[in-house]
Parts: sequence; C-alpha cells; structure tokens
Amino acid sequence: MPETLTTKGRATRARIIEGAAGLLRERGPAATLDDIRARTGTSKSQLFHYFPEGKDELLLAVARFEADRVLADQQPHLSCLDSWESWQRWRDVVVERYERQGDTCPLGSLFLQVGRRGPGARAIVTELMRQWQHHLAEGMRALRAAGLVSLGLDVDRASAALLAGIQGGVSLMMSTGDSTHLRAAIDTGIDYLRTAGK
Repeated sequence: MPETLTTKGRATRARIIEGAAGLLRERGPAATLDDIRARTGTSKSQLFHYFPEGKDELLLAVARFEADRVLADQQPHLSCLDSWESWQRWRDVVVERYERQGDTCPLGSLFLQVGRRGPGARAIVTELMRQWQHHLAEGMRALRAAGLVSLGLDVDRASAALLAGIQGGVSLMMSTGDSTHLRAAIDTGIDYLRTAGK
C-alpha cells in the first residue's frame, strides 16, 4: 500500500477492496479488473495507484478483508467465551455464518487465483488461524478461571483441536451442502470442555 495515503486515500482504497470483495463473492474467478473498476467507480490509474502491483496485490488485500470478516462475524461472542451460555451463542453464530455462506469460500476462491502457497496468501491464512485459536484459548482460560474446567486443561491443544474440527466441518459442508459435520465438530469440542471440568 502506498505509505503516504491521506484519510481520503485510505477511504478510497478501502472502498475498492470492499467493492472487489462483494464482486468476487458473486462472480468468483470470472471477475476481471474492468468489472472491479466498474463496480467501484474507479479509473485504471486510480486502481494502479492504490495497488501498484496489479490484480494480485488487490486480491491479497481482498483476502485480508475476507479473513478479517471471518473473525468479525463471530463477534462479540468470540471475545467473551466465559460461560457455557456464551460458548453456545458463539457456536450458533459460527454455524449460521457458514450455512449462510453455503458451498463457496471467498478465501478459497481468492487463493486459487493468487496461489495458496505464495508467501502473502500463506501469511494471511496463518494469521487468521493464529488469531482464531488465540480467542478460543482465551475463552478456555476464562472457563478455567471460573472453575468450569479443570486447571490441568491444555488450552493450546484443545483450542487447536477445536479449530481443526471447525475447518474440517466447513470443508465437508462445502463439499456436501450439509452442516452436520460442522455442528458435530463444534458440539463435540464443547462437550470435551464440559467433561474436562469434571
């Protein structure tokens, strides 16, 4: 990103990213730079001013935006997992989010275009998973502090397992159109925490 953007420039760049994200969710890889320019009311020179490296740079910015949405859509529940009721509310929000998303994954579609193994794409996924697991681990620590789970609970391992279960459930849902596996993964993860308190 250009380092000397004004407030107006940052707003314009954000508007381009958000517009591109919406278009890419609708059309996927078929969306072109011309389509993005038309959707966002941006000239070619403006687009390359904000994204000098072209489409790949824009797609990575959109991927960051979509990754941020994954966590934002779980708030305020994800940051307040301090009771069994709050875990249930968070679970319902996650299931509803992915059922609403259906069998398409905006992040997956973007990474197919820019290359999942590229350092930029990998960094985005790594940071998303790091933050998500951190929130889950903090929630488990809150349960531990409230005496609802055992002091011996390995929160890092349990949060990693829960996150892996969610990702597997989402993958199966996108393949089958059925959220049964996602629901089972989260419910089993929460049941494990409940039994860890006994």
